[in-house]
Amino acid sequence: MSKRRVEEIRNYLVHKILNLLEDRELVKTQVPGLFLSRSDNATAPTSYILPASLCLVLQGAKRVFLGKEVYVYDANHFLITSVDLPVTAQVIDASKEKPYIGLRLEIDVSVLSELIVDLGLDGEDMRTYKGIAVGEVDGKLLDAFRRMVELLEEPHHIPTLAPMVHREILYRLLMREQRNRLLQIAVAGTRGYQLMRAVEHLKKNFAKDLDVRELANSVGMSVASFYRHFQRMMGMTPLQYLKKLRLCEARKLILEGFDVTSVAYQVGYESLSHFSKDYKSFFGVLPSQDLRRFQVEGRARRTDSYSVQD
Repeated sequence: MSKRRVEEIRNYLVHKILNLLEDRELVKTQVPGLFLSRSDNATAPTSYILPASLCLVLQGAKRVFLGKEVYVYDANHFLITSVDLPVTAQVIDASKEKPYIGLRLEIDVSVLSELIVDLGLDGEDMRTYKGIAVGEVDGKLLDAFRRMVELLEEPHHIPTLAPMVHREILYRLLMREQRNRLLQIAVAGTRGYQLMRAVEHLKKNFAKDLDVRELANSVGMSVASFYRHFQRMMGMTPLQYLKKLRLCEARKLILEGFDVTSVAYQVGYESLSHFSKDYKSFFGVLPSQDLRRFQVEGRARRTDSYSVQD
């Protein structure tokens, strides 16, 4: 596909998404797993759990931090995560004249697994790959997103056609350098698949104390191997990952209006001061400040004519 055609598709999507978003900054669309976002300004760093996703920028640029590593992506590059990761992200290129426009498609692992079986692929490469990477956007991938976005104008076609486009996007990723990064989360027997089981356990039991030996044994790995491969894939230790899971769950509860003290103990902290210190370190504000801000924003939203869907 020519560069001119790629640019035409990108400009078309920018116009289409700006119309869909109107004044909103984030919309969870009717297409399962598809989110649209915009920003008229560069933003401060924000920390959250980023699910396994493919993230595209149509205009502007974004920076994502995972541990000590930094990933920047723009209109010519996508960001892919193959596992839920606690990241810190910020828009670094945006203006009112040329706002940041982004799309995010959460990866459906069940669809990925079916596709891998249909293609006869396997996980022969037993190396552990980092659960995040940046790759180059090509015209065919961008055109698949065009068709997915256009379905928002024909919602009655979404249940039938959206899964087909989602499958095509995953297929195109599997045919590129992202193959092994995706295979490791969907093919039984790979270390990545074992680590995914451990991550699911941590997500379900984040409020409990972490017994690394027990967790490593449960997924069939030695403690040393588990530590080494977990850190390679996730960019942090199991304990650091668990702490960030707790903090993200805490922020979700605070957003729902729960008081700070009850939230701290609910997510597994035994010390309120320790919780506040970790919270500020990760999110940049104290939990009490977050609660007040969310309460003010909540009142503002109730008097506004629209609401942001997230």
